[in-house]
Amino acid sequence: MARNVVVTGGGTGIGYEVARRFAEAGEQVVIVGRRRAVLERAATDLGANVTPLVCDLADPDAVEDALAGLPEQVDVLVNNAGSRETVIGAGPHAVLARWRGDFERNVLTVVMLTESIRDRLTQGTGRVVTVSSIAALRGAGSYGAAKASLHAWNHFLAAQLGPSGITANIVAPGTVAGTEFFGPRLDDAEVSRRASRTLLGRIGETGEVAAAVYFLASPEAGFITGEILHCNGGELLGR
Repeated sequence: MARNVVVTGGGTGIGYEVARRFAEAGEQVVIVGRRRAVLERAATDLGANVTPLVCDLADPDAVEDALAGLPEQVDVLVNNAGSRETVIGAGPHAVLARWRGDFERNVLTVVMLTESIRDRLTQGTGRVVTVSSIAALRGAGSYGAAKASLHAWNHFLAAQLGPSGITANIVAPGTVAGTEFFGPRLDDAEVSRRASRTLLGRIGETGEVAAAVYFLASPEAGFITGEILHCNGGELLGR
């Protein structure tokens, strides 16, 4: 029987590949994001099993309005949407904007949606998988702090959902090609520099992160919860 899967940030990059994995397996997938044209194009590319849902997950009113477009029963929630605040400058106003922006885009977007559909998660087999970052473990200012907050929250979530047989885990990627995150900064020289920091001598691909997400959402991963799965080519080793 096909599962109902919700993937945030499913229009591009890692989220797109995650949605593709589930859709190709015959699951019913809702991809959520802010940009209508991007989502609709992705849904068209991915096929009839994929439905786009436009929502700014940082806006509680928008999240409330979007609930009607989400399945009444959610088997898998993939919290993938996130971005880096681009505000720069000195002084308390710039610092506040940068830190608040990163927290809102990477933490509140995840928590608001998860809590809003928590009662819809399938008892006994539900899965929540949240995409974090290597930045949460090695430190990267406000962005790293925001992603690290997800790790602490996931421990709490796993404890809350565990008695209902629902798992909650994190996938923490390193540098991954094929996303919008780095923009023009990820030129050939930067790719080489980042690749040299891994044990494999290369950066990752979106499909490799999607495979990690897909595994944690699978029935076979039912005894794994509260964990952080590193997906960084050995750039930073788990302990």
